[in-house]
Amino acid sequence: MENDEISLRELIGKAKSWFNYLLSQWKIILLIAVMGAIFGLLYSMSKKPVYTATLSFALEDEKGGGGLGSALGLASSLGLDLGGNAGGMFTGSNLTELFKSRSIVEKTLLSPVNVNGKSISLAEMYIKNNEWRSNWNEDPKLVKIEFLPNSDRKKFTRIQDSIMGIMYDALLKSSLSVVQKDKKVSITTIEVSSTNELFAKYFCEALANEVSDFYITTKSKKARMNMSILERQTDSIRNELNGAITGVAVANDNTFNLNPALNVRRTPSARRQVDVQANTAILTELVKQTELAKVTLRRETPLIQVIDRPILPLDKKRFGKIKGIFLGGFIAGFLALIYLVGMRVFKELP
Repeated sequence: MENDEISLRELIGKAKSWFNYLLSQWKIILLIAVMGAIFGLLYSMSKKPVYTATLSFALEDEKGGGGLGSALGLASSLGLDLGGNAGGMFTGSNLTELFKSRSIVEKTLLSPVNVNGKSISLAEMYIKNNEWRSNWNEDPKLVKIEFLPNSDRKKFTRIQDSIMGIMYDALLKSSLSVVQKDKKVSITTIEVSSTNELFAKYFCEALANEVSDFYITTKSKKARMNMSILERQTDSIRNELNGAITGVAVANDNTFNLNPALNVRRTPSARRQVDVQANTAILTELVKQTELAKVTLRRETPLIQVIDRPILPLDKKRFGKIKGIFLGGFIAGFLALIYLVGMRVFKELP
């Protein structure tokens, strides 16, 4: 029977043969590694630095859940997770997804910023940073495309929608990061990365403002609607009361020095007096309810407190030259080894 086992001496011999072969090709490996190091150096020199803007804020809502919030807090202190944060619209992962929603990001891109004394939108700033205009000049459909500050999103053309979608996907994929480190902590951190330092700062602040406005408007919407209705009713009753008071005065003027025997002539004045009393009682109650609604609105309006804002100069990360030389040379040398080994194996095939 044939013995297919390989001895240790044969294994050492094969390893020595391969080592001698690769050692004989050291000039090729070195040349390719040097070329890779040069390419790595050129890449590091052409790579723009990436700036990161960081903003952190805390949400404070007086309607914190009452007894339920206390019960959830007690459960958390005992090591039990009852999933209390998942029920709120603006808590936990829901708040993170709100920052990444397309409507919020697009509103942020249409926010105005002042660059070199000129008011432009963040979308135009993004297009300029990526030098898209140089390619658009060759296409007549794209030459006149522009994104003015605070533009009406509903009036955009199909091409503008497509461009906004590309910008949204790019920002979400590599530039925007929203982190809430702990479900039990209401501090949220926004990070925006860009090769343009000002764009990273402006976009980070504008995004926080858009989410803040949406959050406050949504949380206090019912209380605001209730107060608006009460104010309209109060104004209406006040006008009716003023009219009734004027009617009483007119009726009294008409019955001045009237014969006491003609009481029927005093009826309009009495009716107007009843209207005055009724409207006075209604107005008093509406004014009280309106003031209570104002207090409720202030209580239900959440507070968004910014803790840290992005301050220039921003944190900068650059692909270093030494790192480029080392990685380029290592990768090129490794690929050269694989190529040489593959060529020898291919030649030794029967």
